[in-house]
Amino acid sequence: MQHAGELARLQPFVERAREFSGWDLGFIGVRLLEPGPAWDYEALAAERARHAHHGVDFGTGGGEVLAQVLARVLAGVPQRPGSVIATEQRKVNAPVARDRLHDLGVPVLRCDSERPPLREASFDLVLSRHEAIDPAEIDRVLVPGGTFLTQQVTPDVWPELRTFFPRATVFPDHYHAYAGWFEAHGYAVALQRHDYRVAWASLGELVVQLLVAPWTIPDFEVERDIEALLVLEAALTTPEGIVMTEGRYLLEAKKPG
Repeated sequence: MQHAGELARLQPFVERAREFSGWDLGFIGVRLLEPGPAWDYEALAAERARHAHHGVDFGTGGGEVLAQVLARVLAGVPQRPGSVIATEQRKVNAPVARDRLHDLGVPVLRCDSERPPLREASFDLVLSRHEAIDPAEIDRVLVPGGTFLTQQVTPDVWPELRTFFPRATVFPDHYHAYAGWFEAHGYAVALQRHDYRVAWASLGELVVQLLVAPWTIPDFEVERDIEALLVLEAALTTPEGIVMTEGRYLLEAKKPG
């Protein structure tokens, strides 16, 4: 069988990806080669939550980040100042989030974050980390004067990938579209972006990344795509690892009162 040895080398990483649930990607061997974003999303979210009466976290994944945010909110205070709920669409993640957030008193609603079954003007804080959103729905559920805070992956992340996988997803330009929508509707908007190089320790680690984020390359399969993976490995491997360009942006939008 062609490339049998290479496929065998990657098989343990395929198994790791199959066992994955939640949304803590810290187990993937990737490191920064340049300084990451200057902002601290968790700290910013905690500060906003500390002063909110009712908050919602769209696309909470396994609840990992929201749990850290609430831990910061609760540090030094007897109880959380306001109520918080979370949403999660993926069926493998929602139970993980429910278990993690149960003791924090955070209910998890399994639904599409772009079409949440939530009442109008229900929240003074909406959070969303790396989750696609519909600005009109954010506007619908926010009270006047409410705040939307999100950190997103840039739509043109990992541009090097497209050389080897022309079918890689071309994401809409939400970097400009989200901010533009809120500005057009009278929101006060603050927008920051940061691009930086990162390195995966091996091709196997990159394979894990692509398998747990299947929207990156539609119908990605290691056996079928092995030749492209090997060409990518030969072209992008440096002494630091397999290097590509990462990107994040932070958007905060305050609804007019």
